[in-house]
Amino acid sequence: MKKLLAVIFLSAAIISNAQTEIKDFSLTDVKSGKAVSLANYKSSAGIAVVFTSHECPFDNYYKDRLKGLVNSYSGKIQFLLINSNQEVEEDVSQMAIHYGDLGVPYLADKDQIAMGTFGARKSPEVFLLSAANGKFTVAYSGAIDDNPQAASDAKQNFLKDAIDKLIAGQKIEPATQRAVGCTIRKK
Repeated sequence: MKKLLAVIFLSAAIISNAQTEIKDFSLTDVKSGKAVSLANYKSSAGIAVVFTSHECPFDNYYKDRLKGLVNSYSGKIQFLLINSNQEVEEDVSQMAIHYGDLGVPYLADKDQIAMGTFGARKSPEVFLLSAANGKFTVAYSGAIDDNPQAASDAKQNFLKDAIDKLIAGQKIEPATQRAVGCTIRKK
């Protein structure tokens, strides 16, 4: 039994560290009303896809940190915010008044297409994509940093470190960190 559990655990670890290719999708930006797809950013060094909401307290804790990352990596990494939440308070009209100051697309995923594509379960949860030959693979996924409530107490900045390594062409390790936040309910 112990050997079987060890094999299952090792297989899961190998699978989770494998780079997953993400198929392109198109969602509507609630600010501009325009369709946005990954292909729009194939010339970027990478794309940071952040599943977020405006009702989850954890997302509100991270808003200023995301703004700092967006500003720091402007012109190098494209950020996309995606809201897959189904709650009434998370409708498109409410989305349009939130996150406008970040200056990045805020995409409505009410059919949960992107959520299913990425396997997102939390808000906030980030997926850093690398782009090569028109294809996108997940280079890092999970938490933004190790302290969701207090930015000043964060000791490990997982997303920032992953972006720096992606830009430098280095291997990102660890490639995943458990995301902490609100559960995104499936339809």
